[in-house]
Amino acid sequence: MSADDGTDRGKRPLVAILSGAGISTDSGIPDYRGPQGLWKRDPEAEKLVTYEAYMTDPDIRRRSWRMRRDSPLWAARPNGAHEAVARLERSGMPVRVITQNVDGLHQAAGVPERKILELHGTSRSVVCTGCDARGTMADALARVEAGEDDPACERCGGVLKSATVMFGQSLDPQVLGQALTVAKACDVFVAVGTSLQVQPAASLAGLAAEHGARLIIVNAEPTPYDTLASAVVRDPIGVALPSLLDSLGTA
Repeated sequence: MSADDGTDRGKRPLVAILSGAGISTDSGIPDYRGPQGLWKRDPEAEKLVTYEAYMTDPDIRRRSWRMRRDSPLWAARPNGAHEAVARLERSGMPVRVITQNVDGLHQAAGVPERKILELHGTSRSVVCTGCDARGTMADALARVEAGEDDPACERCGGVLKSATVMFGQSLDPQVLGQALTVAKACDVFVAVGTSLQVQPAASLAGLAAEHGARLIIVNAEPTPYDTLASAVVRDPIGVALPSLLDSLGTA
């Protein structure tokens, strides 16, 4: 995906949207670092998504599979904030979504896959750490329901994991490279529902501002990039983001 992606940029500005966990909390998916975030409530849960612990401790893997099986993700639906992003894209505004989320709710809301960069991968697929074979999370969880507490790769017997970037893993360099290109090229950069603490994703906000983009931050808590922003919005995301993006769509 290129920054332009075949869209006529001559008439309308390119809007980049960096979304974090906060955009999905209204869909019933808890965030991680907020006051009521998962890591605050259960610090041990971080081990379940840490690569070294996952690969070396079968008990961690079994607990991880139970966590995936019981995840609120499977009942989650796009909320008003996701729908506002999709509405902006349908308006004809050149939009690129860069998401730290792994829930697939931007796609479910109707944003075309080609306009979304999933920095941290997706929870809806699995990958073998041995042979790189891929499959659906639904199939893997069906095996868990059938009694396999740590399902192995059916091709090579290797360790299966969700197709997400765990702590201790690097981002896909191609996806990160595309995100950097978008951040440098955009006219407006909206960071929503993200603490802007996790690098290198957080640095995209600063990079966009450095290259002349108007930076807007929509987040309940302060972020390290607030001083670079032309606007900082603390209102609830479900109210603030639709209002903001609808105004951009009519600009």
